[in-house]
Amino acid sequence: MAEASELLIRDPDTRDEAAWRRLWSGYVDFYNADVHEVVTARTWERILDPDIPVLARLAERSGSVPGFTVSVLHPSTWTIQPTCYLEDLFVAPEARGHGIGRTLIDDLLSIADHKGWERLYWHTQATNQKARQLYDRYAEADGFVRYRLSTRGYAQRGNNERSPIS
Repeated sequence: MAEASELLIRDPDTRDEAAWRRLWSGYVDFYNADVHEVVTARTWERILDPDIPVLARLAERSGSVPGFTVSVLHPSTWTIQPTCYLEDLFVAPEARGHGIGRTLIDDLLSIADHKGWERLYWHTQATNQKARQLYDRYAEADGFVRYRLSTRGYAQRGNNERSPIS
């Protein structure tokens, strides 16, 4: 199998939609998530829209696309320069173990350096040991705990006591 040095990391274009969707489906399945088609379609539109701060990068090898990143660039209250949130990173199972994930992260770090971004950050499930082996080479986990709350219907459900809502 080809090594990371044979990879091309590049921006996607309209011709890449099928390849990206195949990988996106694998990514969503990996996290046992349910992402509706309308969200997937809108995500792809955002990736291609230069006016929206969503950045995708594709790993290409011998005409196939075995991996991708999707990041969101945003301002920060803690820095002057923009911050990049690496929201999604996925490498097809059959292509893992050949430096593709590392090369995709290195690509974002190179872009960050070139464009003057202050910070790159991401998170993963605590149990995702394979990914964490890679991520731990870049930085220590910072110990923060993530809270995520769907705002849809929150007021109607009521939560005057601020107890957890299931």
